[in-house]
Amino acid sequence: MKQINIGGVPEHFNLAWYLGLKNGEYKDAGINLRWKDYFGGTGAMNKGLRDGDIDMAVILTEGIIKDIIAGNKSKIVQVFVESPLIWGIHVASKSDYNTIESLKGTKAAISRYGSGSHLMAYVNAKNNNWDLEKDLDFEVIKNLDGAVEGLTEGKADYFMWEKFTTKPLVDNGTFRRVGNCPSPWPCFVIAVREEFLKTNKEEVKTILDIVNATTSEFKDIPSIDRMIANRYEQELEDVQEWLSLTEWSQENISEATIKKVQDQLFDLNIIEEKWSYKDLVAEL
Repeated sequence: MKQINIGGVPEHFNLAWYLGLKNGEYKDAGINLRWKDYFGGTGAMNKGLRDGDIDMAVILTEGIIKDIIAGNKSKIVQVFVESPLIWGIHVASKSDYNTIESLKGTKAAISRYGSGSHLMAYVNAKNNNWDLEKDLDFEVIKNLDGAVEGLTEGKADYFMWEKFTTKPLVDNGTFRRVGNCPSPWPCFVIAVREEFLKTNKEEVKTILDIVNATTSEFKDIPSIDRMIANRYEQELEDVQEWLSLTEWSQENISEATIKKVQDQLFDLNIIEEKWSYKDLVAEL
């Protein structure tokens, strides 16, 4: 049986993978799919792909595009979640900052350079007409636990992370959310190491077929909202709101979306050049 290693964030977006693994669907297809949780998010997954620790990743669109251009020899093979990611902008509960504007020129906590939390800080700054050189400063905190420590101890002033994942920390008074910043593109794609893809294309197609069958009917799974609320320790009404906002995809990323993401990243000086569609995306 072929072992294939895949990484993703341990969040509700990826429950479809867990369900397929739990039901033995990949094993039934002759694939020993091994899931690895990446608490450090996109930056940590990019390193995993580069180092060969994982063969595939469910990863933020902007983060993988940036890293492929920076030398990560991987390709996008499909959009996983079509809807934007809603990034909550969080401060410590006792912070003096109460608005997005008040955070201008302060220090953002980021999981690592090149991560989603890093790139979206630029998007948020641009949305608010900040000076991208003078009004942004960063403190690397590795993950969500590091953000709690960093903001509480005053090492950083604000932290951007997916709104619903951080909602329990808002509810318990650790963080306050001062605003939201939706990503301007589909949030998650599936990326595969090029070297692996050359000899395992059929296995990758099988994996996508299995997960796509789950996501296409995901919202119709009986009591899926309660399952998510229990597994990810979220309030039922928050899960129901999240489900109403989230759309999965079973298609590859479009040339228009690749152009849009690169145009934004280029304008923000996050990438130095734009690549062609075929250099970023693999058609299966």
